[in-house]
Amino acid sequence: MASPASKYDDYDFPTTAPEPKPGHPGHTTADQDAKVEQLRSELEAEGYTERLDTLTLLRFLRARKFDVAASKLMFVESEKWRKEFGTDDLARTFEYTEKAEVFKYYPQYYHKTDKDGRPVYIEKLGGIDLKALEKITTDDRMLKNLVTEYEKLADPRLPACSRKSGKLLETCCSIMDLQGVSLFSASSVYGYLSRTSNVSQNYYPERLGKMYLINAPWGFSTVWSVVKGFLDPVTVEKIHVLGSGYKKDLLAQVPAENLPKQYGGTCECEGGCEYSDMGPWREPEWAKEPKLPSPHHTCSTADASLS
Repeated sequence: MASPASKYDDYDFPTTAPEPKPGHPGHTTADQDAKVEQLRSELEAEGYTERLDTLTLLRFLRARKFDVAASKLMFVESEKWRKEFGTDDLARTFEYTEKAEVFKYYPQYYHKTDKDGRPVYIEKLGGIDLKALEKITTDDRMLKNLVTEYEKLADPRLPACSRKSGKLLETCCSIMDLQGVSLFSASSVYGYLSRTSNVSQNYYPERLGKMYLINAPWGFSTVWSVVKGFLDPVTVEKIHVLGSGYKKDLLAQVPAENLPKQYGGTCECEGGCEYSDMGPWREPEWAKEPKLPSPHHTCSTADASLS
């Protein structure tokens, strides 16, 4: 990275982004480096000691166009949410024992990598049946599972992918299967999906590399043309809306051997791709134990004053 190493920068994987995009690791300006140091210094002054490494701070700064005050607010809000939600303990303790039953109605899983080496995340929205899911689990446990998977994306998935590819990878390739979703039925699950979307946008910034919305229902493109007007152009550029003829586009991004057969690839994991969690994070050559935060890590001065 262009910026001076910090005591928080304990990395065991490549730290230079593959593309020379402004504000990305290894491609920052002196002004951007100074803003990283300013943000870190201000957070330290308030007692924060976790997640102050350069890669993390750059993600928050990019999410707020390198506005230090806005980035700091976003970081502080994220830390507050992490404490209230118990995020640091989830990766260590959460067990989604009802996963197989939930996946009958709502499969969500990471599966191998795309041609850029990034983890592929697949979510099938068409079968969501909230009433059926209520008999199996709760919204809270579904959200905890989602957050646990976000934590695992940060470590060990992305570090393992970075080691294997020999370049820094900070994002994933998402495939959202809309088959079976109608514009009417989508409204019934909007509450849950908006809640999960808020979590990803507010607390896990800059994690989306590309997103493919496949099997988009009739009329969706009209809705999308309106929605994208409210989104950041950088985000819109990452999202591709496809109908049923999506296979060529997916195979241009994901190797056939890594893409489940049901989506036009050749992969048929034993027991089902959705349950395998296959990827570099499962390969001994690249996988390492995640660096989990201390269960009793130092809280901020603001937190201490409230206790």
